[in-house]
Amino acid sequence: MEIMQVRGLKKSFTKGPHTIPVLKGIDLDVHEGEYLSIIGQSGSGKSTLLHVMGLLTPPNEGEILYRGQRIDNLSDLQRDRLRNRDISMIFQFYHLLPELDIVENVMMPMMIAEGFWKFKFRKKAHRERAKELLERVGLGHRLRHKPSELSGGEMQRTAIARALINRPNILLADEPTGNLDRSTEGGIIELLRGLNEAEKLTIVLVTHNPAIAAGADRMVTLTDGMLE
Repeated sequence: MEIMQVRGLKKSFTKGPHTIPVLKGIDLDVHEGEYLSIIGQSGSGKSTLLHVMGLLTPPNEGEILYRGQRIDNLSDLQRDRLRNRDISMIFQFYHLLPELDIVENVMMPMMIAEGFWKFKFRKKAHRERAKELLERVGLGHRLRHKPSELSGGEMQRTAIARALINRPNILLADEPTGNLDRSTEGGIIELLRGLNEAEKLTIVLVTHNPAIAAGADRMVTLTDGMLE
């Protein structure tokens, strides 16, 4: 069963007087519970594809369906809610707030979802869930630490915990190991695979690394804005 479908997707960017086509007509089905990798060289359009699928940027043409319903034409508020509750993303750069400790960073999506007063009323429960997630990703000993006190791998694990706090149905991972050394990279990929297997979490990961891509259930190749 497809949880997300991409149909006829095109995306271009304007640079001065020039229009640069990046995605040139993408059709892709993402099956519920699968671990899908999209591999491509730098400039192939893979990050742009993931950002469009994650509703961070709109397509110029085509459609994105989530559980059979079109989502690329939603209002800004509806897109924000869907990203907050159903479709989470992790990036090559961790985007953690430096003034907050990692528990507070992980809880941020809950504050955004609920608003200040509702979040304040339920803060204790949210804090416990954040701690449980950080324990799960191997950071139970770092709960009071701020991002500046963590290694790159620890910051990425924090970002993964934050992406899971709202129990999403899809996790989109944009080069999540791009800033990590090889040994740390392996730990992050193992963590993602474990989440997919244990919770049937649908994962779509883009990478330029064939070894990482090969570890997925299914791999597709993006070349010059088109899937092979």
